[in-house]
Amino acid sequence: MTGPGTWLARHAQAALGATGRLARAPLATLFTIGVIGLALAMPLGLKLFVDNARAATGDFANAVDLSIYFKIGTPLEKVRQLADRAQARPGVASVKVIPADTALAEFRKYSGFGAALDAISDNPLPHVLGIRPRAGADSTADLAKLRDYFASWPEVELVQMDIEWVHRFNAILEVLRRTLAIAAVVLAFGVLAVVGNTIRLEIQNRRAEIEVTKLVGGSNAFVRRPFLYTGVLYGFLGALLAFLIVYAATTLLAPAVADLAKAYGSRFALLGPGRDDVSRLLGGGAALGWVGAWLAAARHLRSIEPQA
Repeated sequence: MTGPGTWLARHAQAALGATGRLARAPLATLFTIGVIGLALAMPLGLKLFVDNARAATGDFANAVDLSIYFKIGTPLEKVRQLADRAQARPGVASVKVIPADTALAEFRKYSGFGAALDAISDNPLPHVLGIRPRAGADSTADLAKLRDYFASWPEVELVQMDIEWVHRFNAILEVLRRTLAIAAVVLAFGVLAVVGNTIRLEIQNRRAEIEVTKLVGGSNAFVRRPFLYTGVLYGFLGALLAFLIVYAATTLLAPAVADLAKAYGSRFALLGPGRDDVSRLLGGGAALGWVGAWLAAARHLRSIEPQA
């Protein structure tokens, strides 16, 4: 019966042995890690593309604002009372009151029709409420309910909202999410195939050694252990390479993206891989390497038995 110290020593020995074998074949190791790194970099890059698209558009928050136009002659005090009621409604993040005089002053300043407006004695513009929904309450159905609610007020003349625009944005986002999921699954199977094939070749190259080990009483679990650590190292190092590829790409693109955003009056900065992204990438890469190695070892080691 073996104690914890013996168990840890055996695993440490297997891990060091796997590291040494990879170091003794640097060219083959680099090729394998390179293929795995490219495969894992693609879903990470696509995820960052989705995250940056959401950040650049303010998570689509500006696309789902509602404008409530009141009937001409509605007292401003009444509009402010209704604004307080709107603010208390679930699903509403913020309410902005735009008095008719303020709207007219801005229109006079930016439209270039100041002289023509001087000929009008009365203000033709209504009071307006700007409604911004809460995050998570901006689906098409939620926005339709908000529109119907505000349209039912007798003081309201018009509720303006481009619900088709919101629907298109949500549909695009859902397509990107599903594309990311499909790419991650397909490339994960690719990593399993690469690791599995590499481990299969290594098992064939060490067939004589495996036969001797089994001849002196080594179990399949004992023989399999170094190959599992080899798979984990392939997956982890491939994931690390994927991170470096994506990090380098975002670092190179960041200045150009910042200049483009500045040209449009935005302070948007390109997002790179976060701590959670890196943790999931490295953990996922190591796990895929372990699974690929286990599948290959479990299949091929059973067929190798010492010859009498």
